Amino acid sequence: MFRVSQSEFEELVNKAIDALPKKYLARLNNVVIVTEDEPTPEQRIKLHLHNGQTLYGLYEGIPMTQRGTNYNMVLPDKITIFKLPIEYGANNYTELQEQVRHTLWHEVAHFFGLNHDAIYQRDGTHPPEK
Repeated sequence: MFRVSQSEFEELVNKAIDALPKKYLARLNNVVIVTEDEPTPEQRIKLHLHNGQTLYGLYEGIPMTQRGTNYNMVLPDKITIFKLPIEYGANNYTELQEQVRHTLWHEVAHFFGLNHDAIYQRDGTHPPEK
């Protein structure tokens, strides 16, 4: 486990946002990116997370691929990056930074309508074992 202050964690998230390819960053419309310590009990229930399961990030909203002509006057979509689970999985600053970057990309990909298989295919990682 590698811990940083809240402000340091938020700076890592901001750097990850700035590092997104411009073609994606320019299209992040009506979405807010926040940090929280960990998922709420309601989020855990909604996602059917069991004890011992963790969550690094969460996209909540309507993916761009599902927005129709009636999409207007709606609250922003929300991407949450969870500090404590990411810290728990990191052994050093570099691992923490990489996991923040990867988690942000993963949730942004959901915003653009990609499912888990497409995300793993594009970033060259493998889905977690079930």
